Amino acid sequence: MIPAVCLFLLASCGGPTVSQDEGNLANRQGDLGNGQYINPILGGDYPDPTIMRDGDDYYMTHSCFDYLPGLVVFHSKDLVNWEPVSAALKTYLGSVWAPDITKYGDRYYIYFTVALPDARKNYVVWADSPSGPWSDPIDLKIGNIDPCHAVGEDGTQWLFLSGGRRAKLTDDGLGVVPGTEEKVYEGWKYPSEWITEGFSLEGPKLRKIGDYYYYLNAEGGTAGPPTSHMVVAARSKSIDGPWENSPYNPIIRTWKNSDRWWSKGHGTLIDTPEGDWYIVYHAYENGYYNLGRQTLMEPVEWTEDGWFRAKEGVDIERTIPKPIEAGAPVDRKSRLKDFRVGLDWKFYKDYDTTRFSVKDGVLTLQAKGDSPGTSSPLMCVAGARAYEIEVEIEKTDDASAGLVMYYNDRFYAGTGFDSRNRLRFRQGIQRRAGTHDGGNHLWLKVRNEDQVLTGYYSYDGKNWIKEDWGLEISGYNHNTLYEFQSMLPALYAAGEGEVKFRNFKYTQL
Repeated sequence: MIPAVCLFLLASCGGPTVSQDEGNLANRQGDLGNGQYINPILGGDYPDPTIMRDGDDYYMTHSCFDYLPGLVVFHSKDLVNWEPVSAALKTYLGSVWAPDITKYGDRYYIYFTVALPDARKNYVVWADSPSGPWSDPIDLKIGNIDPCHAVGEDGTQWLFLSGGRRAKLTDDGLGVVPGTEEKVYEGWKYPSEWITEGFSLEGPKLRKIGDYYYYLNAEGGTAGPPTSHMVVAARSKSIDGPWENSPYNPIIRTWKNSDRWWSKGHGTLIDTPEGDWYIVYHAYENGYYNLGRQTLMEPVEWTEDGWFRAKEGVDIERTIPKPIEAGAPVDRKSRLKDFRVGLDWKFYKDYDTTRFSVKDGVLTLQAKGDSPGTSSPLMCVAGARAYEIEVEIEKTDDASAGLVMYYNDRFYAGTGFDSRNRLRFRQGIQRRAGTHDGGNHLWLKVRNEDQVLTGYYSYDGKNWIKEDWGLEISGYNHNTLYEFQSMLPALYAAGEGEVKFRNFKYTQL
């Protein structure tokens, strides 16, 4: 089923805008406060969403790649407003991909893949509450990617994986029964003329609904061409198959390069207590690839013959009625100033609780390395096209510190200072931008306006001096740099000694 024609127009900068009668909705996200929501429900780098319902409560987590604490668990009452409640992973194992959150018995589980830098492995953590504490990761000793927990009609537990494979789990769900891995599904063959990144049968999600098991998979590759990714479905009355492909495949897909949302895929079905159904998935935003894959949601409808499809008449690029009227719009960005490490803030690859402290809104960070790239900076998700971030910084003599947009330890851009010099970073290369008279105390600001960075500094946080340099950063993205990261605002402290950050402020433009 091909969705309605995109109503967005391509702006001169290459990104889409909405029609004038609905105002500037393209810069909005989530709950609009009027019974409607607009995608994304989580803007910015929230890929591979996995979601579950527990009574009236919903829980969701995402791929965390090289960020720690990782596997942040979000809670919602209405599927639109989400609050982080815990982080399930605090040990660096490698790049973490495509988790699956579920409840079996009285326990909660998150199954996940560690894909880089070594061979791909799968792990599980468990907890008695989604708010934690979560167990240490347990190696399931099985390869492939994208694990998904499922329960058969006889109560046996299974781990479904990429490539249409599965393996039997032990009764406690914490191990794989040796010798049980097998291929059970070939996927859905899409037309050969479609432009994708590759077949890439992955991202399995299973759900028992009525008489059938519904088996969702992603195909087409998660990045690359805008029309690459998709969600396909199959069903069977037994978890052992055989699997019948849906006549409505693909359920979700980007159909043309001018659509607002690119590479739509990796979907999970979710229902409301009232019996309405939705699909949650991820996508890149046209023209803003370095924001990462964002979390989107749209309603599905059931056909008379027991299949589901994207609900007709719904344009996901405009407003959609909220699934549940509960709560008020949440503004998590206003809490970035609280430095909630493990909820809003995360480190790159290295999580050391002895290295930082937060008291009365002041983050004290021990210096590390000799640059932002070797300092394991602290990052947050901005998730908007245009914004400013500013912070007051006070450091010791032998430290340098700053505010950068960070992709990985080799590619970042932004501003910093030592006791005498102002610093500029581009492609991970440090340059001297001039001197300053602030000694060890400056205010810094970075403005990211449609992927063009400009830097500022101040001696009092009120009167700002604009730097001469400006940087264009749209090329810092997965299609050019790999690793699935995004450009995240980051605070860094390098050298020796410590750095205090206070009065952090995020302003969407």
